[in-house]
Amino acid sequence: MHCSRRRADPLALLLAVLALAGCSVAAQQPGTLAIRAAQVHAEATGAVLELALDARLSGPMQDALEHGIPITLRIDVRAGRWPHAQSASRRIELRYFPLSQRYQLRREGSDEVRSFAAAAYLLAALGALRIELPAALAQAGVPLAVDVGVDPAALPGALRLPALFEPAWRLAANTSTTTAAAP
Repeated sequence: MHCSRRRADPLALLLAVLALAGCSVAAQQPGTLAIRAAQVHAEATGAVLELALDARLSGPMQDALEHGIPITLRIDVRAGRWPHAQSASRRIELRYFPLSQRYQLRREGSDEVRSFAAAAYLLAALGALRIELPAALAQAGVPLAVDVGVDPAALPGALRLPALFEPAWRLAANTSTTTAAAP
């Protein structure tokens, strides 16, 4: 019995591997998040951070959101310098409900929920956020640093590891610095 084996063309194998790698890299493009403006000012109830974000979700983040998995943004505000620095963290949840086909934006600790018909409207709403902060963060002339990024700890267990290592799950803005406005 005679059996013939044909060797695979090395060039064809190389092209197939590069094509698959190219598809994988394209699917792993990170989203973007930028702080357009950040301003803190004092009000009667404490400090308020007015934050304008520009956001674009990566493909895997958009897929997760459209399957009902909430994406949580963590906002960290630091005032002053060490050893007298003060800080506060707040979370904003982006969510989609497939049955009602509505996107929602909810601030942690708030009963206010904003609802949108399309993901583009949800991301546009990130351009005008008002977030309550402790009054100590609104001292005039004190430098403030604002950081925003996806909170991987808020994701379901199966997505936490990819969120730490895959580029498509990296979504963080550069630190924005400002000073509190005088009352």
